Amino acid sequence: MPQQISQISGALATRLNAVIIGDDALSIDNFTTPEFATFSSMVWADSPVNLATSLNSPAAAILTTPMLANSVVTDKTLLLTDNLPQALFNAATAFHWQPEYAPTIHPTAIVDATAALGKGIHIGPGVTIGAHCILGDHLAILAGTRVGNGCAIGSNTILHANVSVYDHVTIGANCVLHSGCVIGAEGFGYVPTPKGLAPVPHLGTVIIGDYVDVGANSCIDRAKLGATIIGSGTKIDNLVHIGHNVNIGRSCIIVAQAGLAGTVTVGDGVMIAGQAGIADHVTIGSGARVAAQAGVIGDVMAGDTVSGYPARPHRVKMRELGAITSLPAALKRLKHLETLVQQLQQKRNHDE
Repeated sequence: MPQQISQISGALATRLNAVIIGDDALSIDNFTTPEFATFSSMVWADSPVNLATSLNSPAAAILTTPMLANSVVTDKTLLLTDNLPQALFNAATAFHWQPEYAPTIHPTAIVDATAALGKGIHIGPGVTIGAHCILGDHLAILAGTRVGNGCAIGSNTILHANVSVYDHVTIGANCVLHSGCVIGAEGFGYVPTPKGLAPVPHLGTVIIGDYVDVGANSCIDRAKLGATIIGSGTKIDNLVHIGHNVNIGRSCIIVAQAGLAGTVTVGDGVMIAGQAGIADHVTIGSGARVAAQAGVIGDVMAGDTVSGYPARPHRVKMRELGAITSLPAALKRLKHLETLVQQLQQKRNHDE
């Protein structure tokens, strides 16, 4: 459990850049939602509805804005901030509990004698470390994880349980790989032969930069030749597939169930939303945004936002969708005009 934070005026309010209304010596030990609050909880409210719910909860303290709390009368302690999103981040950081991994190698772990181990490494039960690996300082490699031959992993990186790192993969420092992710499996490539489809050997590798997060059950395939590259600071959600020879820039965000086919190039600071699909050999420029479920089959310019299938500039797509919704009324007007024209034609024929 996180250490109890008491005297919130000194320890927490300062960290949140918040003003306290109420008990400035209150002790709280968790930050949660109203549904799970106890008498030692802090909750937050970003709307009148959420504030009402928070006021009716057992929580001792509420983090909110001065505007929302303007007319509130309560015996709960209020922490008021003009920058609620930043305060939420700071509060979550304050109460975040990170397990500490003691330097140890579990008796059931199998570490090849040729592996070079840094200082303060934690290797959990059932872990296997292949030949000629280079592991940095203060790594944590948790239960059941496999690190293949010839891998290099930087300092302070955490590999959660049952991660699979294939041979000759490089992972930077301060990375987090969540359970079940697979790094360096062969990409999807086959050629027809008289005996059926034959797999194309993938001779390349995967290179992951520093401060990269890879979500649970995500897969990053090794390159056919060269390397599949994930730039430093990039964050990859759960259930993402990144194909062979993809090159992703720095500080990108790739959300759950997105898929990038082979040889895609992604610039810096790109955001790819959930279930988006990127066709092979496409280039996405730096700062671009790909909306959820978009199907990208052509290049995206830097800074553009695209959506739909096939993905098009988002403003254009929204105008098209707006036009589609107006079609029934337009058809009704058109039929009315056709009826008027027919009536006028009949009248003209009758007059003649």
